[in-house]
Amino acid sequence: MTLIKSISGIRGTIGGKPGDNLTPLDVVKFTAAYAVWMKTKSEHNKIVIGRDARLSGDMVSKLVSATLIAMGMEVVDLGLSTTPTVEVAVVGEKASGGIIITASHNPGQWNALKLLNAKGEFISDEDGKKILSIADEEQYDFLAIDKIGSYKSDNSWVDKHIELILKLPLVNKEKIAVANFKIVVDAVNSSGGIFVPKLLKALGVKNIVELYCEPTGVFPHNPEPLPENLTAISAEVKKHKADLGIVVDPDVDRLAFVCEDGNMFGEEYTLVAVADYILKKKKGNTVSNLSSTKALRDVTEAAGGVYSGAAVGEVNVVTKMKQVNAVIGGEGNGGIIYPELHYGRDALVGIALFLTHLAETKMKVSELRASYPSYFIAKNKIELKKGIDVDAILKTLHEKFIAQPCNIEDGLKIEFGNEWVHMRKSNTEPIIRIYAESKNEQSANDLAKKMIREIEAVSAATMTI
Repeated sequence: MTLIKSISGIRGTIGGKPGDNLTPLDVVKFTAAYAVWMKTKSEHNKIVIGRDARLSGDMVSKLVSATLIAMGMEVVDLGLSTTPTVEVAVVGEKASGGIIITASHNPGQWNALKLLNAKGEFISDEDGKKILSIADEEQYDFLAIDKIGSYKSDNSWVDKHIELILKLPLVNKEKIAVANFKIVVDAVNSSGGIFVPKLLKALGVKNIVELYCEPTGVFPHNPEPLPENLTAISAEVKKHKADLGIVVDPDVDRLAFVCEDGNMFGEEYTLVAVADYILKKKKGNTVSNLSSTKALRDVTEAAGGVYSGAAVGEVNVVTKMKQVNAVIGGEGNGGIIYPELHYGRDALVGIALFLTHLAETKMKVSELRASYPSYFIAKNKIELKKGIDVDAILKTLHEKFIAQPCNIEDGLKIEFGNEWVHMRKSNTEPIIRIYAESKNEQSANDLAKKMIREIEAVSAATMTI
């Protein structure tokens, strides 16, 4: 597997040869480059780090902290943590930046370095390229013993993060407590197994069924919160007659719900539901990436706001949110960005806002889901073969469908009335992603298959499906 360097961080599988996979040498190289870049941005040298529970996490974390110390940095190590908690802690600690050691939804053999700036936000594409250049040219020097940095561990940020959430005006723990929800939690044996139950208890939820909440790092199923990976929690919700199920990925920045009948709420609708609640309290604009459901636009416009689409990638969504002064935004993969807390995907604040919404509506989760415009997104991918010119393929398709509304900000998105298809190169894997949305599963799949055939024709069958 090729080491992937992108706007989403430095990501790869553990083991193998340097430069091909995420090896100890690669971890040191890119961490040192980040430290060099950070010194050009800040007079302070404090860096916050944290990790999810995957098996390689402790090893990679030690490499990162030792490298930062060797570069003269003051390391604040949160240990087992979440991506949003590290983001919040960077600001709270007045740090120069942060490194999150997690491969997010990727399987256990993967790990990654997610790099943050002083705002606790992901670094820009431009800054990422500077760091890659420093790493490639090995433009770093390790310091003499009298100039090395320092290290301290700090496990207090789980409580501080939760306290910040409880203080939000639109989070109502009293109503949540009165609702007396029974909730099943699937944290895929990562750090969410610590954070999510602790948050729920702070919100007044007394009846919690913990499923895969031991942070052993041994994922019991594929950690991406897709329906096919969530059969166990679906069964548990029905078995325990729970009000809902809550699912988070290993670093707790993606959030999915399971209805009381065991059916999926749909990770695309996580953002829709939370946005609906926010917009009922505060008129404003919303943002999601171009691969997210049209339902967010429908809900936003019904509330008198303006919806904007952004290129895929959290940093792109955040940039657009700031441009349009959005009150809520995120990504259709269950990523909630609530700027009143911070500009980062945060499953914990998403849980608190969703439960407040559910408590106020007094609906069953399935009834709440049914209250939103119903769309279905077919998600497909095409594996790339060496030498394929994806940009040329998308350009040809753009020219063919030029009569339709098109967006080329991020790959190619084509609208066909109430349907759309979005084709783009992945930031994290050597594939083309093809998302197609329509009113039902059959028509979405038909649209996706149509575009796959178009791609096959253009590429002259030089790739594998």
